[in-house]
Amino acid sequence: MDLLFYNLKLRCYVVIELKTGDFKPEYAGKLNFYLTAVDNILKTEQDAPTIGLLLCKSKDDLIAEYALQDINKPIGVSEYRITDDILEKFRQQLPSIEDIKNRMGNTY
Repeated sequence: MDLLFYNLKLRCYVVIELKTGDFKPEYAGKLNFYLTAVDNILKTEQDAPTIGLLLCKSKDDLIAEYALQDINKPIGVSEYRITDDILEKFRQQLPSIEDIKNRMGNTY
């Protein structure tokens, strides 16, 4: 499991799996395993069922639909996209490597 959150409004845990490649059907089974584990170990009677989100570089809608068809837990599959605009905004807000070295006194 890559990320685990608790949504206060929905009153449930949210498990997020991040994949750097294309969607594969076995990812759905692995995420389903994580959801079951969180429901059995962390979830209380007051909590709603855990939600799973699988983020992949790309996906084929038909393959994702078949992979999730008989899974009874709330799971979503989506693609992510990184753009240079976002990266440039982060670069402008983050210190440079030189700034970090100067602040640390080159101790590493």
